[in-house]
Amino acid sequence: MTNSERLFSQTKPIKLFFLAAIPGAISMLASSLYQTLDGVLVGQGLGSTAFAAINLAMPFVIINFSVADLIGVGSSVPISINLGQGKEKEANEIFSSSILMIVISSMVLGALMFMAAPALMGMMGADGEFRDLAVTYLRTYAIFSPVTTIVFAMDNYLKISGKMNTSMILNIIMSVGAAILEILFIFVFKWGIWSAALATCLSMLISAIIAIVPFAMGKRSLKFTRPRFEKKVIKRILASGIPNFLNNIAGRITSIVMNMMLVRSGGENAVSIYGVLMYADGIIQPILYGTCDSLQPSLGYNWGAGKRSRVRAIEKYCVLAGIVISALSFILLRAIPREIASLFLDTSLTTLLDDTVHAMIIFSYAYIFRWIAFVVQSFMLAIEKPLYAAVISVATAFVFPIALLFALEDFGLDGIWFNFAGTNVLAAVLAIFIFLRERREIFKADEPSSIE
Repeated sequence: MTNSERLFSQTKPIKLFFLAAIPGAISMLASSLYQTLDGVLVGQGLGSTAFAAINLAMPFVIINFSVADLIGVGSSVPISINLGQGKEKEANEIFSSSILMIVISSMVLGALMFMAAPALMGMMGADGEFRDLAVTYLRTYAIFSPVTTIVFAMDNYLKISGKMNTSMILNIIMSVGAAILEILFIFVFKWGIWSAALATCLSMLISAIIAIVPFAMGKRSLKFTRPRFEKKVIKRILASGIPNFLNNIAGRITSIVMNMMLVRSGGENAVSIYGVLMYADGIIQPILYGTCDSLQPSLGYNWGAGKRSRVRAIEKYCVLAGIVISALSFILLRAIPREIASLFLDTSLTTLLDDTVHAMIIFSYAYIFRWIAFVVQSFMLAIEKPLYAAVISVATAFVFPIALLFALEDFGLDGIWFNFAGTNVLAAVLAIFIFLRERREIFKADEPSSIE
C-alpha cells in the first residue's frame, strides 16, 4: 500500500481534512490572490481602459484553459477509483493518456484563440484602444497555451499522489513568481498589457516543469506508461470532466453575454464594476473549490473500495467548511465593500466607486446559499455521478443566470448585480433535490473492499 493509499483509507477523516483540504484551500487562495493582484496591478499601472480590457478578454482566457481542466479533473476521478480498486496499471494508463490529450488539445485551442481574438473582441462590442488591448492580452495567453495549461492537471495528479503540500507550495511559487514578474514588467520596464499575460504564462510554465519532472522520474504514485486511447477510457474521462468543463464554459458564456449587455448599458464603467465583483468572487470561489477538490481523491478512492461510511464522514467536513467559508464571505463583502472596490479603482472616481459599493452589497447575498450547490456538485463528481454534477453545473453557470438576466431586465444594472444571488438560491434548491434522490445509494452499508 502506497503512502497516498494509506492516507486515503486509514487516516481519520478530521485529520485527512486538515492534511488535504487546508493545503488545497491555501493553494487555490494563492492562485486567486494573484489573479486579484493582476487586476490591481493592471488597473493601477496601466489605467481603467486596460483594466476593463482584461475583464473583457478573461472569459476567453478561461475557456482556453478549460479543456485542459476538463481532462485533468475528468481523469482524476477514474484514476482515484481504480486505485481504490487496486488497479494501478489502469490508473497509470489513464494518467499517461490524459497528459498527451492535454498537450494536443491545448495546441489546437491556442491556435484557434489566437486567430479569432480580433473577431471575438469585436463581437463583444469593443472598439478602438479598448478592443486592441483586449486582443493583445488574449493572444499572449494563446501563444503559451501548449506549455502552460498542463499545470492545472498536474495539481490534480499531485493530490492523487498524496502530495497536497507540494501542490500548495507550487501554487504559491507560481502566484508569487507571476506577481514579481508583473510588477517588474509593468512598473519597472514600463511594458504594456501583454506583459501582464506574459508574467503569468512564464510562471505557469516554470511551475509545470517543476511539477512534471518527479512523475517523469518515477518518484510519484502515478507513473508514465504506454498510453492507451481506448474508447471506454476516453468516455469515462470526458464524462467525469464534463461537469467542471461545462461550469467553466457556461460560466464564461454567461460572462460574455453579461459583458455585452454591460458595454451597451453602461460602457467601460459597467464592465469595470462587474470586473470588481468577479475579482472579489475570484478570491472566495477558489477557497471553496480548493477545499472540496482536495477531498475528491480520497472520496473517489473510498467509494471505489466500497467504504460508504468513510465517504460520508469525509464529506461532512466539506459541508462544514462550505458553510463557514460562505458565511465569512458574506460578512466581509458587507463590512468593507468600499475598501475592496478601492483596490481596483481610482478613488478619485467617486461616482464609479459609489456604484461599485452599491453593486457589491447586492452581490453579497449570494454567499448565504452558494455553498449548497457547490458541495453537492463536488460530491456527485467524486463518486462518479457526472450527470447530476453536470446538471447542477450548467444550471448554475448558464441556465439560471441567463433566465434571470432577462427576467430582471427591467431593473437595469441592479438586476445584473442581483443575478448572482438569485442564481445561487435556485441552484441550492436543485442541489438539495438531487441529493435527496441519491440518498439511498449514499447511505448504503459498506461493501467488502476488492483490495482488502
